[in-house]
Amino acid sequence: MPRCSWCTDDPLYIAYHDEEWGVPKRDPQALFEMLLLEGFQAGLSWITVLKKRARYREVLFGFDPQRLARMTDEEIEARMRDPGIIRNRLKLKAARQNARAWLALEDPAGWLWSFVGGAPRINRFRERSEVPAVTAEAEAMSKALKKAGFTFVGPTICYAYMQATGMVMDHTLDCDRHPHPID
Repeated sequence: MPRCSWCTDDPLYIAYHDEEWGVPKRDPQALFEMLLLEGFQAGLSWITVLKKRARYREVLFGFDPQRLARMTDEEIEARMRDPGIIRNRLKLKAARQNARAWLALEDPAGWLWSFVGGAPRINRFRERSEVPAVTAEAEAMSKALKKAGFTFVGPTICYAYMQATGMVMDHTLDCDRHPHPID
């Protein structure tokens, strides 16, 4: 099956590419989890995060924002000793802060989707080199998230988030996952 050029032959990456990346997510829980994972990825490769995702789900209470918002400093310190996750104190504190900010939003899913007009944007890039790292919508989302109290939500993270959650479709035209492949 033809895939996007960024997808390596790692089975975890293939499954993520084929089954998840670019699939529109509207479930608040799935959107919250992906927002935190994109923040954890900052400065690292995505495969690193994918390999640690299951452990994150265990140690971060299934990405339950209610429980994460109450995470204590002692619980953060305990996670700093867990080799199964990315041990970065700032990112773990950001997970707690972002849970608090998430809970303060009235309709987080609808609000996040509003940055792309409520419907997936289908891009028609032929090559990975054409795909932007940041867009005006990602910059607007980043600014709004920061204003709402979120951290680790820069514009590059926000665009990656939009791609991962299907707000934008950036599978290249030669990829079988693109809904309108090259004729």
